Amino acid sequence: MIKILDSNKKNFFLKLNNLLNNRRIVKKSNSKIVQKIIEDVKINGFKGLKKYEKIYSSNDSIKPSKKEINKAIRRLDPKVKRAIDFAYNKISDFHRKQLDSLKNISYTDEFKNKLEYKTVSISKVGIYTPSGLPTSLLMTAILARLAKVKNIVLATPKTNGKLNPAIMYVAKKTGITSILSCGGSQAVAALVYIMKCEKIVGPGNLWVSEAKRQLSGKIIGTEGMHAGESEILIIADKKTNTNQIITSLLGQLEHGIGSEAILISKDQKVINRVKKEIPKVLKNLPRKNIITKAIRNNCIMIKAKSDRDIINTVNLIAPEHLEINVKNYKKYLKFIINAGSIMCGENSAMVFTDFGVVGTNHCLPTHGSAKYSSGLNIGEFVKKISIVKLSKIGVEKIYNHAITLSEFEGFRAHTLSIKSRIRKK
Repeated sequence: MIKILDSNKKNFFLKLNNLLNNRRIVKKSNSKIVQKIIEDVKINGFKGLKKYEKIYSSNDSIKPSKKEINKAIRRLDPKVKRAIDFAYNKISDFHRKQLDSLKNISYTDEFKNKLEYKTVSISKVGIYTPSGLPTSLLMTAILARLAKVKNIVLATPKTNGKLNPAIMYVAKKTGITSILSCGGSQAVAALVYIMKCEKIVGPGNLWVSEAKRQLSGKIIGTEGMHAGESEILIIADKKTNTNQIITSLLGQLEHGIGSEAILISKDQKVINRVKKEIPKVLKNLPRKNIITKAIRNNCIMIKAKSDRDIINTVNLIAPEHLEINVKNYKKYLKFIINAGSIMCGENSAMVFTDFGVVGTNHCLPTHGSAKYSSGLNIGEFVKKISIVKLSKIGVEKIYNHAITLSEFEGFRAHTLSIKSRIRKK
């Protein structure tokens, strides 16, 4: 059932928040299941991993051989291979330009203290790739290689019980040789406790994202964002093509029943028209059952009173994907600060970015995490280390201020440490 809201009505933002939180909050029962799986894999290793793969996927073959991988690649349609190669080049071009942000900083201050800020690649990264989505692997593996990560481990579930030829092709193309055929929470746990990865990246369903949430900051690192199920928000007006609105909404909803689609417009006729026409487009889609459930769970249409209401609502939702499908998109663009990716104007369908043919990354913040994080970028695969070499004169120039602050904050041992570096005259 599509939820209809009006920004002019009382408690609009409260009602909107409640709808958003119904999707974002993980059920305690699901959280406990994930915790149990993680603990089992931690204690029992491959035995625990195989146990859950057999339960959830009827899969008893976890580590594919080189022969099996090459056999799968030979099944790949040449047309798909060419499309992957095209996307590979576009993604590489866009993200290679981010390398400038990784440059080391080194300078000597006025007191002859040498200060450095050094970029170091993370040693071992685990990549989770959802079943059947080679573009997701392109979006992660290319960045890891550009950042010079030495060891990359891929975890990806099989597609209909078989290795996915396109994913295996991308793995080979990006130089990944360590592959686990598994999915869900058990795959995340395996990357941590069996493969000993230091960071895990890549989008996934609620089981994957919950496992990453439980482990993040404790055992391993994950992306700064919450990389969950797909979202889209569309801003439209009376001149926006109705079919463009509908197909963009349904295009994101077909990712899974937990996906979210929101339309906002000042024109009630636009909302009425879209709501009426959706069933006509939906009935011919192969994934209509998935989309129907997603619509029932997470489809919202909002009648906005003003442009200010539209801007405030978008910034509150902080959508993963935002389409501003109006002619004068700039009147919104300059005020929107919370979104994973923004597409501007009638030609710019978000789905182009889903497949890498534009070059930007489709691993983007969901569940409102665009308020504090960015989409996947080169910086996620490196760490920065500060390096300091103080000079004799430098210590003489700064120690009084350091002692003053140390005493003010009540750290006597700090003061003693500072004094131990002061040379007596």
